[in-house]
Amino acid sequence: MQVKIGKVYRHFKGNYYFVQDIALDSETKERVVIYKPIYDRNDSKIWVRRETMFLEEIDITRKDNITGQKYRFELAEDLGKDYTK
Repeated sequence: MQVKIGKVYRHFKGNYYFVQDIALDSETKERVVIYKPIYDRNDSKIWVRRETMFLEEIDITRKDNITGQKYRFELAEDLGKDYTK
């Protein structure tokens, strides 16, 4: 599974993020996801996370997993519009 550029993903804690691009780590060549929140935050506008961590499975019984998701980030199917066009 790979992250889709230009799509909105929901974090298991309920917030939504727009995936801007995929980059490669200069040292490891590992894929990293460049994404930004689509809600107001005071700490940062742009985030980067290893793709493997972005898509990792999480415990659905975690107390902070308010969405009941299987993965850390899941494609927000209800927001399936491609925002890059």
